Amino acid sequence: MKLENKVAIVTGGIRDIGKEVSLKLAAEGAKLAINYYSSSDQAEDTLKAVKALGAEAILVQGDMTNQQDVQRLIDETQSAFGNQIDILVNVAGGIVARKTIAEMDEDFFDHVIKLNLNSTFLVTKACVPFMPEGSSIINLASQAGRDGGGPGASAYATAKGAVMTFTRAMAKELGPKNIRVNALCPGMISTTFHDTFTKDEVRGNVAAATPLRREGHPAEIGDIVAFLASAESSFLTGVNLDTNGGLLFS
Repeated sequence: MKLENKVAIVTGGIRDIGKEVSLKLAAEGAKLAINYYSSSDQAEDTLKAVKALGAEAILVQGDMTNQQDVQRLIDETQSAFGNQIDILVNVAGGIVARKTIAEMDEDFFDHVIKLNLNSTFLVTKACVPFMPEGSSIINLASQAGRDGGGPGASAYATAKGAVMTFTRAMAKELGPKNIRVNALCPGMISTTFHDTFTKDEVRGNVAAATPLRREGHPAEIGDIVAFLASAESSFLTGVNLDTNGGLLFS
């Protein structure tokens, strides 16, 4: 197991991509602190699945845009597993709603930015002092950060584009400490995100235009995260990895 005895924090780690990330890291031997915001029943189901793989894990409820909740996540992780944090995966985020610029107000725009960008900043800042050499940070950006997103996703795309830039900046800043920082930019992944916010017709059109002719699966994102968390990717940092079945190249 390539992550044996490593301590990992996964924000937004109980459903879809976050859940598959938690399961994959657990299968590779990591000890997990899994953050969630709501849906305690779903959180318990994810914890049960992680523990079924033989992993040590805890759940920590909290809003990752709130500094006190972020600090509690760090405190409970260290109480369970010790001071060292080896892996951070920033999954927490979301589109919230599709709105054109005419439909959104400043409060909505600020909320989407905070949910996706500020959360990544706050958790990263809190974790870095406890990350030893060889640690890895993986951020979840989006194809929207590359191409501006679909209709009504301008705030989300802007936030994810900022996550990509933050990833590059942190790779430079933390590289001398041998802490690697990378991001994934998923395209159309089969999740409740798209079940809620993307029409079936649009999903079908995107899949048909994708060279692999399908949507991606959350487990495939989990596999890539595990690779980026491990020593197998020890010379990769500052990468915003396109994960879209060939739909968009960068």
